[in-house]
Amino acid sequence: MKVSVVVPVYNEVQTIEEIISCVHEVPLEKEIIIVDDGSTDGTRLRLKKIGQGKNVKVLYHDRNQGKGAALRTGFEAATGDVILIQDADLEYDPLEYPMLLEPIVDGRADVVYGSRFLSGPHRVLFFWRFLGNKFLTLLSNTLSNLNLSDMETGYKAFRREILSSIIIRSNRFGFEPEFTMLLVQVL
Repeated sequence: MKVSVVVPVYNEVQTIEEIISCVHEVPLEKEIIIVDDGSTDGTRLRLKKIGQGKNVKVLYHDRNQGKGAALRTGFEAATGDVILIQDADLEYDPLEYPMLLEPIVDGRADVVYGSRFLSGPHRVLFFWRFLGNKFLTLLSNTLSNLNLSDMETGYKAFRREILSSIIIRSNRFGFEPEFTMLLVQVL
């Protein structure tokens, strides 16, 4: 099973090389699709130095359009059986890919959401961000009849066929709730 790791990037000059290196280290059949969403901090220059490489595609937006737009661009370029979203800020550890992908590989799920609130070490969230996330997750669970612990997580993996059943319109961070609600309609 080939995995397309889609990495939306905006002003991540401090972490871009490390995240690419970490993703490369994961022992999976994969392609890495990086979408620079109009970075202005030097990220684009770093990506041009790194360049296209073995199993790496780098795509560029002329201007910042938002995370949702970057993800759509990455999804269109993806050729894997499964798509996995990886934020470039090092909040999520690529070594957790096997755990995230296991329910899909085993045939128990078509979509898997990671969580910053379940077991294991995780990055500290500031109180108001944590509270806002919990509220949005509760609202999403109420509307969707799901039981997610972290709807806003940037760690999502799903079978590529899912994309043929939905139309994602959100350009910014509205991608997270929109994607969740669209999934409920098709699964």
